[in-house]
Amino acid sequence: MEIAIVLLILAVIFISRTVRIVPQQHAWVRERLGKYHDTLTPGLNFVVPFIDKVAYKHSLKEIPLDVPSQVCITRDNTQLQVDGILYFQVTDAKLASYGSSNYLMAISQLAQTTLRSVIGKLELDKTFEERATINHSVIAAIDEAALNWGVKVLRYEIKDLTPPKEILHAMQSQITAEREKRALIAASEGRRQEQINIATGEREAAIARSEGEKQADINHAEGQAQAITIVAEATAKGIAFVAQAIERPGGLQAVQLKVAEKAVEAYSKVAQDATTTLVVPGDMSQVSTLIASAMKMTQATQVK
Repeated sequence: MEIAIVLLILAVIFISRTVRIVPQQHAWVRERLGKYHDTLTPGLNFVVPFIDKVAYKHSLKEIPLDVPSQVCITRDNTQLQVDGILYFQVTDAKLASYGSSNYLMAISQLAQTTLRSVIGKLELDKTFEERATINHSVIAAIDEAALNWGVKVLRYEIKDLTPPKEILHAMQSQITAEREKRALIAASEGRRQEQINIATGEREAAIARSEGEKQADINHAEGQAQAITIVAEATAKGIAFVAQAIERPGGLQAVQLKVAEKAVEAYSKVAQDATTTLVVPGDMSQVSTLIASAMKMTQATQVK
């Protein structure tokens, strides 16, 4: 019975040391007699007890690594507190095990030194504008060195760039002054545009008024011309009508009578005016002679 228990215990120990179950997205490095033998893949694996040993276990997932904050000096000799985060992935379990004693520390230190070198080439204002360039430079430098460590650097992101308080205050003052300058320029441009709009409106209004006055003068002139034409046409029609009336029987006698009436009426109006001195012919037959002369002119016109 005791022998059976001992055998059972030995069997359990043997199985536990023989069977290895590797989780998904993991890689285990197996050493045989202290030397690298192979890499165990996810799933069920068998090892030789007391001869094989799982020396290293690596996760193949993407790993974020917080790079410690550090002080960098820019090209214009300004101190800048920089904090970043690095994303990497183990691609070769063998190199990750034997390429570096501590690849996490190696990546972190290399990221810091590369970041100091990149920022040292830039001025303070450029560091805020060219974060993408800084990130790309850090990734390129680390990725080249990390190939020997079995690690692939995926991304590097700067979390924070903090200048000293004095520089920050000066930058805030500069930004405030720049905004005030832009506000003044915008206000002056607004006033300028307003004056341009007013002048343009006044010019267009003056043109419209002049065009209106011109059209009014044209209309008035055309109206006067039409009135003169109508009066002339009416006078011509009246004269023609009188001429036709004279040609009718008794028309000449009617004209004589009308001329005599007009002459007598003219003499009567002159006599009624107290301020007018009336000179009456001594021989009243002269009046009849005047009327006869007018009638002769009428007859001569009729003969023509």
